Amino acid sequence: QVQLVESGGKLVQAGGSLRLSCESSGFPLENYAVGWFRQASGKEREGVACISDSRGNTEYHNSVEGRFTISRDNAKNTVYLEMTDLKPEDTARYYCAATWLFCGEWAKVKGMDYWGTGTPVSVSS
Repeated sequence: QVQLVESGGKLVQAGGSLRLSCESSGFPLENYAVGWFRQASGKEREGVACISDSRGNTEYHNSVEGRFTISRDNAKNTVYLEMTDLKPEDTARYYCAATWLFCGEWAKVKGMDYWGTGTPVSVSS
């Protein structure tokens, strides 16, 4: 069974840090690009960051550039999202998703083949 499972979300204060994890089961993540997405209450889902397959090319949404870092550990079938200097506007449910090799149109929330069910992040002011 192909599955992506997110973890690490919780309530933090503004200025704090969190690390989210996205682990795959049922398929090796090595040849997949993985994106992180978020959806705040009442808003559309948006792309946050994406990392390509084992080559590890990264892309970020402008709003998180310099604060968030996406990385991967293929031996653990896991992709991480390190979030620093968190702001209340980062509050959302965070999802990871995977597609073969390249990030493609991740920023338009398109082209991803497998999705997790999300982990909640809440940033208090």
